[in-house]
Amino acid sequence: MFQAFITVLDKCKSFSKLKQIHALAITFGLCHDEPVSSKLLSFVALSDTGNIDYAYRVFSRLPSPRVFNWNTIIRGYSNSKNPNTSFLVFIQMLRAGVFPDYLTYPFLAKASARLLKPDLGGAIHGHALKNGFELDMFINNSLIHLYASCRDIVYARRVFDEMPMKNIVSWNAMLDGYAKCGDMVLARQVFDLMPHKDVVSWSCLIDGYVKIGDYKEALAVFENMRVLGPKANEVTMVSVLCACAHLGALDQGRLMHFHVMDDGLPMTLVLRTSLVDMYAKCGAIKEALDVFRGVSNGKSDVLLWNAMIGGFATHGLVKESLELFTEMQIVGIVPDEITYLCLLNACAHGGLVKEAWYFFQCVGKHGMTPKSEHYACMVDVLARAGQVAEACQFICEMPMEPTAALLGALLNGCLIYGKSDLAELVGRKLIELDPDHDGRYIGLSNVYAAVKRWNEARTMREAMERRGVKKSAGFSDVEISGALHSFVAHDEKHPNSEQIYKMLKFIVSQMKLDVHKDNQEYIFYEMKCS
Repeated sequence: MFQAFITVLDKCKSFSKLKQIHALAITFGLCHDEPVSSKLLSFVALSDTGNIDYAYRVFSRLPSPRVFNWNTIIRGYSNSKNPNTSFLVFIQMLRAGVFPDYLTYPFLAKASARLLKPDLGGAIHGHALKNGFELDMFINNSLIHLYASCRDIVYARRVFDEMPMKNIVSWNAMLDGYAKCGDMVLARQVFDLMPHKDVVSWSCLIDGYVKIGDYKEALAVFENMRVLGPKANEVTMVSVLCACAHLGALDQGRLMHFHVMDDGLPMTLVLRTSLVDMYAKCGAIKEALDVFRGVSNGKSDVLLWNAMIGGFATHGLVKESLELFTEMQIVGIVPDEITYLCLLNACAHGGLVKEAWYFFQCVGKHGMTPKSEHYACMVDVLARAGQVAEACQFICEMPMEPTAALLGALLNGCLIYGKSDLAELVGRKLIELDPDHDGRYIGLSNVYAAVKRWNEARTMREAMERRGVKKSAGFSDVEISGALHSFVAHDEKHPNSEQIYKMLKFIVSQMKLDVHKDNQEYIFYEMKCS
């Protein structure tokens, strides 16, 4: 009977079937049989078809739950939408006189990490030490992850350094901690010191470089991994595709797609979405659409649709973007905040003010709260369409303070439509909001230069220098035969520099023929200041 019950439970695919199996267990008097009750509880609490609140009701009817049963419920809540309940169950466990074991604390540490509550995690750490678990590797590994997730990297390192024995999980936790905190110098030191490296180690390092925007180094590490390391997994490839997307490295992105296929990696939704995003951001919108159409509607999700709608929007394919949104609704995919952000972006490119208002209002109507990004997009739509006054009114009626991105959109509209007085006010507000950002000073300087107020333009450049804000060198990446070439202004380091400048001079001479005389003084001023 027991084996038959376990077989039926393992084949369960829905919560309604799970309740039927539970009812059978009660009918046959199996619920108080220890192996059956523990198996049922684990399945209800931890499986995808389970329900943690239902599991707790099953648990509460056990006459004398063992520590394994308590751990199961604590673990279930640590994975749930309400990790706080893990601690309430832990307190009940202590009051019931049940002594926690080496599995209890890692589940509580995970709950603390998800809640981003280092103080709560510290209390759990102290309780573990008090009960003699200071040398337990499993617990210490979870504590490193806890402190690193809460950005307390110093304490994470202290736990790591005090461990007498470390395994690869310990090293990976420390490496991931530094990467999460953006300290890739120390992350690389940990990586280089590791006695053994697995796919998690390499993936953490690659993802860390992607997170801080050092995409070229992320790709360089991946190339080393191909030679020296283990076979890449889905997590690795998602990070590498993200790096290719940000660099616009289409040839390398195609090569990564080939690696995915050649290595036999399963084409999961996450991986497919990353491929769509990469192709779209690299300008290969047809290839993005081919990958998108490669999945059946029944197996897609909102993230995949967002990537494709956003790709169309970025390329100014407004009609295609809106048509795909209509198709998304027909197949039953529920839009989220990002969907409407992509649609607002499409409307900005197409000058569709009426449609933008509709999509903006849809966010609130469908139970979502518009975020600053939605407001910034709406301002961009209005400003690009020349409705600068309406954009100002919209900002005044916002339920939040305007962000730098939002004011930047308004400033662009002011510059396009010659609203120099308002542009000056917005430019000064941007400097107030972001005083260490070089672009804010240059933006206001450009406002003055556009109306030939050269003294004020020069003053803004001098104010930037007095504050110690350095102008970031603008650069361009050009991909040729899979290799990325970076260029800054007046760069002569490239071996083909002479030929490049000959072509550049020719292009500039052609551009000058089309430049309106009134704008030449402003352009020459910009060239002088660069």
